[in-house]
Amino acid sequence: MSDNMKLSSVEAEYLDITNRSAWALVYQKIGQKCQAYEFTCLEAKKPQNKQLNRYRDVNPYDHSRIILKRAEKDYINANLVKMEAANRKYILTQGPLTYTIKHFWLMVWEQNSRAILMLNKVIEKCELKCAHYWPQGIGAENKLDLPDVKLTVEQISEEDNNFYTTRVLKICDLETNESREVIHFHCTTWPDFGVPQSPVAFLEFLKKVRESGALEPDVGPPVVHCSAGIGRSGTFCLVDSCLVIVEKSGANSVNVQDILLEMRKDRMGLIQTPDQLRFSYQAIIEGIKQLDPNYNEAKPSMEESIYSTVAESNEDCPPPPPPRAESLTRAPARPLPAIPSSTSLGNLNLSTMPESSSSDEATPTLTVRESATSLSSPGSSADDEDDEPLLLRAESSSGEHADTLRRRRRDKELSERVSKMKRRAKEAEQWQALKRLFLKKKQKFKENWFN
Repeated sequence: MSDNMKLSSVEAEYLDITNRSAWALVYQKIGQKCQAYEFTCLEAKKPQNKQLNRYRDVNPYDHSRIILKRAEKDYINANLVKMEAANRKYILTQGPLTYTIKHFWLMVWEQNSRAILMLNKVIEKCELKCAHYWPQGIGAENKLDLPDVKLTVEQISEEDNNFYTTRVLKICDLETNESREVIHFHCTTWPDFGVPQSPVAFLEFLKKVRESGALEPDVGPPVVHCSAGIGRSGTFCLVDSCLVIVEKSGANSVNVQDILLEMRKDRMGLIQTPDQLRFSYQAIIEGIKQLDPNYNEAKPSMEESIYSTVAESNEDCPPPPPPRAESLTRAPARPLPAIPSSTSLGNLNLSTMPESSSSDEATPTLTVRESATSLSSPGSSADDEDDEPLLLRAESSSGEHADTLRRRRRDKELSERVSKMKRRAKEAEQWQALKRLFLKKKQKFKENWFN
C-alpha cells in the first residue's frame, strides 16, 4: 500500500477520538456549534403546514426549502443541501405521509431528479416510518394516479440486489404528456436505531448510485430520505461528499466535521447519533483505502461485509427512544454497538471503553397523528395472550417441529402487527381528513366574518 494511504488525516482523527472514547463528546460539540445558527423555519410552523410535517421538531429551513410550483400549497418538508467543495447537491426530505405523496412526486418531477434514495423500510420497530408512495406492482394497470398534481407514476422494473432493491419508475406529466424515468434505490437493511454493519457494503451501495449518474451536476439533485430525512440521509450525503473531495484533492484535504457543519446550514440535525458519526468516519476511511491501486489485493469479501440479518432479529420490541431533539443537545447514555471490522480497516476497531449513543430516527413525543399509527409493545394485547399456552408447549418440544412452530409464531405475530398498523394508519388518515376539513371551514368562517 502506498505511503500516503497508510494513515490519512481522517484516519488519524478517528483513532484519536476512539482512543479518548470521545465520540459522544465530539458529536455534542457539533450540536452546540449548530445552535448558533440563526436560520428560521417560519413556513414549517404555519398552521396550514404543520400537519405536513412527519415530526414536529424536524422542520426545513426557510432559506433552503424546496418550493413547489404546481400545487395548491408550495410547502413540502424538504431542503436543498449544497456542498460546493464537492460540486454536489442533494434534496433531503422526510418519508412521505399518506397525504403528501402527491407533493413528493411533484417535487421529484419539478426538480428533474433522476434518482430517489430510500434508506428506510415502510414499517420499522412496529411503527409506520413512511407511506408506501410508489406503485404496488409493475405495469400500467398498477400505476399511481395523482390527479391533484397532474402526474402518474408507473413501475417499469424491479431488481433485488440482496441488501437493496432498485426499481425503474416512469413519471408522466398529464399536462404536457412528457415522461421521464427515475431510479428508486431502496436500501432495505439499514436498521432503524443503528448503523449499517459494514462500511464495505455501504460503499457498494454508494457505488451503484454513483454509476447510475444520478449524483452528477448535469441532472437534478437526487431525493434522499429516511423517516425524518436527517439521520441516515445525512450519513449518506456526508460520506459521499467527503469521498468526492478526497478524489479531487487528496486524502488529507477533507475535514469531516467542517463538512457536516456546512451541510447542517441547509438542513437541521444531519447525522443524528454519535454512532452514525463514527460510522461515517469508518466508511470514509474505507473509501480512501479503496482509492489505493493496491486495494484489490486485500479487498474484503462482500460475503462477509453484506448487512447481516442480526439487525433484523431485534425489531420486535425496541426500547422507547428519546425525543429527537435530545440527540442534538446532550450526550446520550446507551453504549455504542460494535461495528464489525472489514479487512482493509485494519487496526481501526480498537478495544475501547463503552461509548455513548442515542437512537437513530428517534421518535419524539407523539402528536395525535403519530400516536394513532403506533403499536403497543409485543405481548401486551389480549389477542397475543390467548395463544400463549399453545406456543409455550410448542417451544418445549424438540427438533424441527419446534423450530417450525416458532417460525409460525413469529410470522403470525408479524402479520398481526402489520394488520394493526395498516388499520391504525387508516384511522389516522381519516382523522387528519376530518381535521383538515374543520380547519378549512374555520378559515372560511373567518373570511366571511371579516368580510
